Amino acid sequence: MIALIAAGAVLLAGLGVGWGYATQRVIHAITSAQTAQNPIRTVPQIGGSSNNGSSGSSNGQSSGLPAQSGQASQPIDAQAVTGKVSPAIVDINTVIASVNGRTSQAAGTGMILTSTGEILTNHHVVQQANSIKVTIPGHSGSYTATVVGVDPTADVALIKVSGLPTVQLADSSTLTVGQQVVAMGNAGGQGGAPSVTQGSITALDQTITASNDNGGSEQLTGLIQSDATIAPGDSGGALANSAGQVIGMITAGQATGFRQSSTNVGYAITASAAVGVVNEIRAGHASSTIFIGQTGHLGIGVQDLTPVSASRIGVNVSSGALVTGVESGSPAEQIGMTANSVITNIDGTAINSAADLTPAIQGHKPGEKIKVTWVDQGGTHTATATLVTGPVA
Repeated sequence: MIALIAAGAVLLAGLGVGWGYATQRVIHAITSAQTAQNPIRTVPQIGGSSNNGSSGSSNGQSSGLPAQSGQASQPIDAQAVTGKVSPAIVDINTVIASVNGRTSQAAGTGMILTSTGEILTNHHVVQQANSIKVTIPGHSGSYTATVVGVDPTADVALIKVSGLPTVQLADSSTLTVGQQVVAMGNAGGQGGAPSVTQGSITALDQTITASNDNGGSEQLTGLIQSDATIAPGDSGGALANSAGQVIGMITAGQATGFRQSSTNVGYAITASAAVGVVNEIRAGHASSTIFIGQTGHLGIGVQDLTPVSASRIGVNVSSGALVTGVESGSPAEQIGMTANSVITNIDGTAINSAADLTPAIQGHKPGEKIKVTWVDQGGTHTATATLVTGPVA
């Protein structure tokens, strides 16, 4: 899937580079809400400039500005950076089950944040996974990971395994256009030592709109743009500075057909933004965008309703979440919902797109009831569904 960067005709691979080979959404093992802990903090960039200035544009294009002070013109020793960062870079492999019972696999990357095994990655890397396995350099076998919490709107997830080496996150306020960087991740889902490429920051504070596999999209803001080559599987990986500090988390790349190829126009969530979400999750602070612990599950696959799909299925509605599949035995099936239904309302809140279902359903816990209104060829229906344990949207 591809999506268009806001205000600039640039195409992006669907929510980035970590879906690998998956085409559906799930997460399985969710831990209970965490008690408040000491927050993770970024550190000052070594050699960083305090002048962020107008170092990037917001239309997805390189700013074309000359290199600024600080690290902008400082050469980078990729081998030295790799030696500092790569011990805490992990491979993430997931198994995904779709509503039709088929399974697929996906691969991505993560960064170990704490010695107790908390790992930062993209939400879309672990989205809809029935199982999550983490492979760590220098450690034999793989580890089963659980999800502590996620923020889909920020594309940030915190998962956990046993304690291991960690990355150092740097304050993103001193980044500069032209600053040299190294990108590391599980390119191509091949596993083993992380792939390493180098380049420079080409723009800051970027806003992009990236599509997901369900036909929806989300907007990500404040991103770092760089020309270090990235590939499918690198999502959740590290963008590091010359001092071996992680300044960003790889999340998306520009290219038509990017699912099968690499690109040298990549986007990363800043370390400062990611750690803000992580600390909310670690403190157990749920919100309209952050989900912690087990979430309710209706048991459907959805995508945005379009005029073409509405005409095809013969419904007289112009917006909503089009149901593409219903799990056998699920709450949705029990209330009579079928594929080609269009969900238009949940608990009195209008559903205008597939993305609207995330807060409407996943904000509830298993066992809670929701009132669902949907439209199909037989007319309009309203029923109460009792949610079961399921994935984060």
